Amino acid sequence: MDAAQPKVFWSDSDDEPEEAPHLEGELKADLTIIGGGFTGLWAAIYALEEEPGLTVALLEAERCGFGASSRNGGFCDSSLTHGLENGISHWPDEIETLIRFGRENLDHIESRIKRYGIDADFHRVAETAVATESWQLESLSESVDLHKAVGDDVELLDEGAMKDRIASPTYVGGLVRHNDVALVDPARLCWGLQRVAESLGAMIFENSRVIKIERFGSDLQVITHRGSIRSERVVVATNAYEGPHRSARRFVIPVYDHVLMTEPLDPPQLESLRWRDRDGVGDASNQFHYYRLSKDNRILWGGYDATYHYGSGVKPQHDQSEVVHMALAEHFFETFPQLEGLLFTHRWGGPIGTTTRFTVTWGTAERGQLVWAGGYTGLGVGASLFGARVALDLVFGRTTERTELEMVRKRPTPFPPEPLRWTGVQLTRRAMQSADENSGRRGPWLRLLDRFGIGFDS
Repeated sequence: MDAAQPKVFWSDSDDEPEEAPHLEGELKADLTIIGGGFTGLWAAIYALEEEPGLTVALLEAERCGFGASSRNGGFCDSSLTHGLENGISHWPDEIETLIRFGRENLDHIESRIKRYGIDADFHRVAETAVATESWQLESLSESVDLHKAVGDDVELLDEGAMKDRIASPTYVGGLVRHNDVALVDPARLCWGLQRVAESLGAMIFENSRVIKIERFGSDLQVITHRGSIRSERVVVATNAYEGPHRSARRFVIPVYDHVLMTEPLDPPQLESLRWRDRDGVGDASNQFHYYRLSKDNRILWGGYDATYHYGSGVKPQHDQSEVVHMALAEHFFETFPQLEGLLFTHRWGGPIGTTTRFTVTWGTAERGQLVWAGGYTGLGVGASLFGARVALDLVFGRTTERTELEMVRKRPTPFPPEPLRWTGVQLTRRAMQSADENSGRRGPWLRLLDRFGIGFDS
């Protein structure tokens, strides 16, 4: 850990785009987007693709991709519902439609990357859920028929087959899904989308934090410290970060996730893992890890302990956690003892937005002229495009198959105010840890949350 820089690996690069100007003075735009992550950038691109004559302005408080969009593991999943089981539990009558939308969404991402020549190392892979306890393997085996029923190409692996696929003494089996997952370099995807949005005509302003939105006649006026933009329509895509419209904070709270990145593996180290298919991997516990190989054969290792700070706190000092990062390092070498002595070069963290049903949600205000979107709970690399397209439908007043979904029409159960919010999150975290320690048995608190279809996750 001594060599691990407190930096995000993906954006620790010399090829970051030049800084865009900050907003100064007064402007007029047909559409103003607040937030320069995946949702905001996709919204700008699709708005201009659908109507090239629009004037679109995008305001980012830091640099584009500063938040969760560049700090994640680079898993680009087709799921819009935080996994199949979660989708079925919330929207059983719409699950086939949601799966279709999710697959189309992933295809759209791939096609735009190819169309616009974005060099983001996007490639389709298998995703493997590994079991490290027998109860986890039982749970995975029970989900096989569910996956096959919706057309997923899955196979259940016993202990020997799993260890032959990826060598770890901790594995007792796994479930491989061969379809609808890709890996990507998230920072370069953000930077590529920024370039595309600008090439289509979007005006992008960085270091331009929005402090308030006011009504200005029939328009909305988006105000920063040094300028303002008048628009008929506004999309707020700040996700985990507090935006200028506070109603979203009832439904979306910030949860911190932490990540480590190793130095590149040499050929013998890489061969010792037998990780030849280079799957994206996650373990099947409640407090789960996710991991993958990078283009230059580093291992990204993240997850496990999702942390919430009282009052929905989002501060730079929360990005680094000695306790969580050290725990992650210990878990890494328990999983891959053959790599003992490998160094970590980067460690980071950051907030993601989560809802009580673990999926994106939307809201409207100002007579429908303002729409906000957020709460992807760890799957925003893929689902953010869908979130952006729904937001555009809503803000332009279009009735589409997307807007008619119950997922879109009904918001999740809101989080309670403090101190109940913090207390509920801590109870849930401890209950999840207890379930992992007791063969997956969900105690009274988790069963109560399950009954009402709510929860806390990353």
